Amino acid sequence: MTRTIVESKTKTAIIGFDQPFCVIGERINPTGRKKLAAELEAGDFSTVESDAIAQAAAGATVLDINAGVVYNSNPNPNETEPPLMTKMIELVQGLVDLPLCIDSSVPAALEAGLKAAHGRPLLNSVTGEEDRLEYVLPLVKKYNVPVVAISNDDTGISEDPDVRFAVAKKIVRRAADFGIPAHDIVVDPLVMPVGAMATAGLQVFTLVRRLREELGVNTTCGASNISFGLPNRHGINNAFLPMAMGAGMTSAIMNPIALPVKQSEIEAKKAEVAATGLILPDDMDDETFCQIFGLGSTKPRAGKEMEAIMAANFLTNNDPHGGNWIKFNKAPPKPGDEVRAGGRAGSRSRRRA
Repeated sequence: MTRTIVESKTKTAIIGFDQPFCVIGERINPTGRKKLAAELEAGDFSTVESDAIAQAAAGATVLDINAGVVYNSNPNPNETEPPLMTKMIELVQGLVDLPLCIDSSVPAALEAGLKAAHGRPLLNSVTGEEDRLEYVLPLVKKYNVPVVAISNDDTGISEDPDVRFAVAKKIVRRAADFGIPAHDIVVDPLVMPVGAMATAGLQVFTLVRRLREELGVNTTCGASNISFGLPNRHGINNAFLPMAMGAGMTSAIMNPIALPVKQSEIEAKKAEVAATGLILPDDMDDETFCQIFGLGSTKPRAGKEMEAIMAANFLTNNDPHGGNWIKFNKAPPKPGDEVRAGGRAGSRSRRRA
């Protein structure tokens, strides 16, 4: 049975066909996040800290670390990214003890991350491009780590799934030449947006089955790519992930958290409620209001995609007896309840009974 081992200092994550789905948290990545990019250039790591803690609390198995900021003061990522990668990894490791995925297109940043990371991180990534193969695969061998293999090469990303499979096969074979076993290759078959290509979902499911059956490798993807440009992206993602799992996909790089409701959304809803003539209690806080009116939460929490994954784990017997599903859906105690349940008040209650 193919199993890919990823480790932190004290924790082990196993990516495998007979294992719970591995969620690789994607939030620590400045790509497309101007605020985070500006913070990192200014030496402010507060968002990195909060994202690391929130993703761990939401149930992420592994955390992806990407330091791909193009500094205004120095646009050369070969100079700026390696020290930033080191700093981010050291910071995250001091906050949460989860295995890491070192994510960069800059070779020197990959090695800087490998030197800083505890345990056995996942390296992200190698492609079928010749120069990438010649640099990354020796790193994978030298540090004895698993690697994400992305199914594109010097010709770009093909819309033909057979071509993408052939690229993955090429990478697996080249890795074997370096003494890297197939169980240390996690293939990303590349998910296309279903809004642009109607067969994108079917392509991925077919590719994942072939990769599992013919190459014996684990798989991953950028899960949100499937819904790019479409309304209600969470609805599509929630359907896609369990279907991909059913086809044999064993991990995904994704956002495990539902972001807090914006204050502007809360105020708009309060105005809408007031317009109906409904009078709310003066002491109702925003969190209670959000819960009552179905807005979500004012705090980060596990997202609907995590809910779909946990349910699929249960249905595929990768959560025996549903223990994790029950724990996932257990409501947090209200303020004071923990005292009544386990403190002196709880003891008095038992004596009265």
